[in-house]
Amino acid sequence: MSKQEFYLIGAMALVTFLIRYPLFAFSSQIRLPSQLIEALKYLPPAILTAIVVPAILMPTGDKILLSYTNAKLVGAIAAMLVGWQTQNLLATIVCGMLVFFSWQWSLTVFN
Repeated sequence: MSKQEFYLIGAMALVTFLIRYPLFAFSSQIRLPSQLIEALKYLPPAILTAIVVPAILMPTGDKILLSYTNAKLVGAIAAMLVGWQTQNLLATIVCGMLVFFSWQWSLTVFN
């Protein structure tokens, strides 16, 4: 790593620290409305959904693929069903991955 890259990374770390630290430093003095606190609970699922859904529906990146040939979609549907029925995160992940990989394998073998 060159000296310039080292300084650049250091400067980015410093800027990131300086824009985030005041929020943590004064967080005990700021009182947020209860409605905002309640709304913030939905932020992580919303962000995760915004990241995952395009990757599932557009596996090639150029168009939406709603077909049995989309192994990611089939695995996601299986994972949603297992998650809804069992409320078990490990079972949801394992089932979704097993269905995805087996469906993808079957598409390559039988097509």
